[in-house]
Amino acid sequence: MTAVVVSLAVFVVVLIAAFVFVGWRDRNRFSSPEDSAAVRDATSAQAQYAAERHGAQGEVWRSGQTPNGN
Repeated sequence: MTAVVVSLAVFVVVLIAAFVFVGWRDRNRFSSPEDSAAVRDATSAQAQYAAERHGAQGEVWRSGQTPNGN
């Protein structure tokens, strides 16, 4: 009985490892230039938003107001 349980556990572990490996391999193989371009565009948009937000906060300080509204 113990041998059956151990064999089943080993089989399940090997099966999970195979699924993880195949998924990892396919994800690396199917990445395309469009994926890289999308990542660059998203990073650029995020940086632009952060710069605009930072600039707006600077305007508040330059006008003599405090950020909490006092």
